[in-house]
Amino acid sequence: MTSLKPLTSWSPFGPRPPWTTPARRAAAAVLRSASAVLAQLAHRVAAPPLPPAKPPPRELEFYASAGAPEGALYLDGELVGWLPGVKRL
Repeated sequence: MTSLKPLTSWSPFGPRPPWTTPARRAAAAVLRSASAVLAQLAHRVAAPPLPPAKPPPRELEFYASAGAPEGALYLDGELVGWLPGVKRL
């Protein structure tokens, strides 16, 4: 039967000196606050978003020529109805 032993933290460099932990925490705190300052500055100097583009104007078409249905009315290329008896607009 095998026995399992709890794993301990292993590092090829050996244990770290105890003074490095506070130094690392201080460096991390400085970097976090510098990041917050830079984020605020970026928001302040950012260009405002562009307004949305206006849709193109709608196009109304009328066909009463040979080969087309008599008095066909199209809006943006889609058939919307017929105008019976109308040959010109």
